[in-house]
Amino acid sequence: MSALRAVIADDELLLREGVARVLEEAGIEVVARAADAPDLLRRVRGHKPDVAIIDVRMPPDLTDDGLRAAIEIRREQPDVGVLVFSQHLVERFVTELLGDDERGVGYLLKHRIADLGYFVDAVRSVAQGGTALDPEVVARMFGRRRREDPLEALTPREREVLALMAEGLSNTGIAERMTVQPPAVEKHVTSIFSKLGIARDRAENQRVLAVLALLRAAR
Repeated sequence: MSALRAVIADDELLLREGVARVLEEAGIEVVARAADAPDLLRRVRGHKPDVAIIDVRMPPDLTDDGLRAAIEIRREQPDVGVLVFSQHLVERFVTELLGDDERGVGYLLKHRIADLGYFVDAVRSVAQGGTALDPEVVARMFGRRRREDPLEALTPREREVLALMAEGLSNTGIAERMTVQPPAVEKHVTSIFSKLGIARDRAENQRVLAVLALLRAAR
C-alpha cells in the first residue's frame, strides 16, 4: 500500500518544517509545503494529496485565509481530506469548515500538535475519509445538544465512546484512552450503531455516520 501524501500550509517556517518532519517519520509523504493561502490552493490542485494540513491564520490577510482555502479545497476536491488547526476554538470556524459533509475533515487546536501520536492519528483518519475533532470541540457539541436528542438513548459510557470516535480514535485507541479491553469498546460501538439506526449493510462508513449524528444533534 502506498504512503499517504500530504500538503502542509503554515506561514511559520519552524512549525511548517516541524510538522513535515513528524509526518515523514510516521511514513506520510509530504509532497508540498505552502506559506500562504494562494500557494496552498495551487499546490493542492497540482499534487492532489490525500490530506491538506492547514493553519487557519495565514497570509495574505492573516485573518481566516487558511479556513477559506480549506473550504474551497473541500468544494473543489472532495476526495482531499482537510485538517485545519487554530490557536483558539472559534465555533464559527468549525461550523463553516464542516458544512454539509463531515467526511474527511478535522479541526484541532494548535497545541494538540505537541501530542505527536494523537496528531498523526488525526491526520491518518482525515486522509482516509474520517473525522478528527478536537476534544474541546466535542465537549462543546455535547453541551449544546437539542431537547429532542437522538443521542438520548445512549448510556453515559456510550456517549464517551462516541465522543472519542469524533476525535478520530480507532477502537484500540478508545480502549487505551478509557483503560478498558478492546472487546468492551467493540460492544459499546455495536450498541451505538444499533441505537442510532445505523445498519451494518450501509455503504457509508458506520463510524462517520455515528459522528454525523452527534454533529447534527449539536446544531
